[in-house]
Amino acid sequence: MENPKVKRGKKSRASGAAFERSARADLESKGWIVAKWSNNVETEIKDKETKKKIKLPVEDWKLIAAKHKFRGIGIPMALGTGFPDFICYQGLVTLFRVIGVEAKSNGYLTKEEREKCVWLLENGIFSDILIASKGEKREIVYKEFK
Repeated sequence: MENPKVKRGKKSRASGAAFERSARADLESKGWIVAKWSNNVETEIKDKETKKKIKLPVEDWKLIAAKHKFRGIGIPMALGTGFPDFICYQGLVTLFRVIGVEAKSNGYLTKEEREKCVWLLENGIFSDILIASKGEKREIVYKEFK
């Protein structure tokens, strides 16, 4: 018999992935060129002696390739774990608007995600970051991160 929390986790992961796919399709239908963002902001490092994670000061944060996550024996590794989920651009050949899009069905970012958004905007990685969430009538609502 499967643990109810495991069952709920599988269902949540599947619905989150489905929402990401629908958000991507919606952005592409609106004329955006969308790609999976495979980078992340390194906000902490692992201490070699104690094996504990140490939070870095903001001035030491840097953009790194996202690490793949091991999910268990016999389960494929989680790929594409970058933040935000997508990089989108549109425009003329010489002038592009580049944005990041994070798909969150409830529309709320964690404290760490909000800190990463601020860093990405301040360092000019993206011109805007949008949060895609579910709307009232099954539509996708985008709100700009401020």
